[in-house]
Amino acid sequence: MAVIRPVSDLRNYNTVLNQVAEGSPVYLTVNGRGRYTIRDIAEDEVFEKTRAMLRLMCDLNDGRRSGEEEGYVSSEDVRALFHNKRP
Repeated sequence: MAVIRPVSDLRNYNTVLNQVAEGSPVYLTVNGRGRYTIRDIAEDEVFEKTRAMLRLMCDLNDGRRSGEEEGYVSSEDVRALFHNKRP
């Protein structure tokens, strides 16, 4: 379960950090509005991997859509393009 605390509670940061657990981030507010998140490092690593995977999936989907709309490039054309760019 998420914990919501005012950022001023960081004066006693040990109390706030003890409330952080995997699956239970601490959300810090400034003037009553959400501003920061403190989460467990293992959870952060999973978040970053998931974000990278989502970005890759979006890029792949854009490429697929582009190929369907504008036509695909043959492997021979791609090889020729790279062979011509060699110094």
